[in-house]
Amino acid sequence: MDFQSGSFIQQSGYKAFQPNPINKPFRFDYTDLLPLIEQANLKLGELSAYSELVPDVDHFIKLHVVKEATVSSRIEGTQTNMEEAMLQENEIEPEKRNDWLEVNNYIKAMNESLANLEKIPLSSRLLRQAHALLLKNVRGEHKMPGEFRTSQNWIGGSGLRDAVFIPPIWQEVDPLMGDLENFLHNENTGLPHVIKIALAHYQFETIHPFLDGNGRIGRMMITLYFIHTGVMKKPVLYLSDFFERHRSSYYDNLTAVRTRNDLNTWLRFFLVGSIETSERAIQGLRKILELKKDCEINRIAQLGKRMKSAQLLMTKLFSTPIIRPDEVAKITNLSKVSAYKLIADFERLGILRELSGNQRYRIFAFHEYFTIFN
Repeated sequence: MDFQSGSFIQQSGYKAFQPNPINKPFRFDYTDLLPLIEQANLKLGELSAYSELVPDVDHFIKLHVVKEATVSSRIEGTQTNMEEAMLQENEIEPEKRNDWLEVNNYIKAMNESLANLEKIPLSSRLLRQAHALLLKNVRGEHKMPGEFRTSQNWIGGSGLRDAVFIPPIWQEVDPLMGDLENFLHNENTGLPHVIKIALAHYQFETIHPFLDGNGRIGRMMITLYFIHTGVMKKPVLYLSDFFERHRSSYYDNLTAVRTRNDLNTWLRFFLVGSIETSERAIQGLRKILELKKDCEINRIAQLGKRMKSAQLLMTKLFSTPIIRPDEVAKITNLSKVSAYKLIADFERLGILRELSGNQRYRIFAFHEYFTIFN
């Protein structure tokens, strides 16, 4: 592939990078990447097939989205963990609420985008809607939520004069995003899906179309693309964890495309990430099924006449692994006293662990379940 990323254009006191359009046929001749492409396609297919075989997989998908939200937001500097993300706002310490809001906005944006894919194609419109939710009532709420930028932005440094990277001028954002959208829907590029989204993610991060939240929306776009194209049947693949663990390489490889037209190294990195993440996701689903079997057959089976209530609570915990005594009473139709006894049983069996440290308004977590995702 003879790839030319673009060029730096002199502006008043700085140089902005102008990426070349990508919606065109590509002659893909990187033979050294073909083994990785084949392996990535096999792993993605294996994960997709496995996710469809898992009973109640939609319960587990909730936790996949929560993990993605916490990791993708952590790359941007938030400190909320998965357990905290699933608490209610009034249960979060005041100094942590901004981070909590950002993570929960990401969860809402991802879930709504996945739902909207059934009626809205993967498009600038869909990404702008996600962006509006992402920045609602949080840091960045004054940075044009849901709209492409109309001013110059930059990455790194304190301003344009010492920035690490300066994306294209704002007047180019609309045409470049239009080209990117057309590329995502162009079936004649000659590129495998995993290569296509790798190139699209690079292009999105290079355009940097929003004043804030570009990284999170760009990473969200990867999952949405795999679902939109049918590569994945269920949203169980998220690359943010791989990007976060290899953060320096992630940024260095994106930079190398812009400065040296070195697309090969970026594609290799993305392919390795897709393979590794798919394998981790498969292993995670297997561990969830093992945990489910262990809890249902070896643990709650010990509870005798409380077995029926225990089964109801167990089912709930796999979709909502943070629980409170009044919720247990409601789910099981038990009295408050009986609900507390059932919780005590679940603590004894190692299923629930008290999270808050409070004597009143206690909160319990299905700790082992979170451990699988962490």
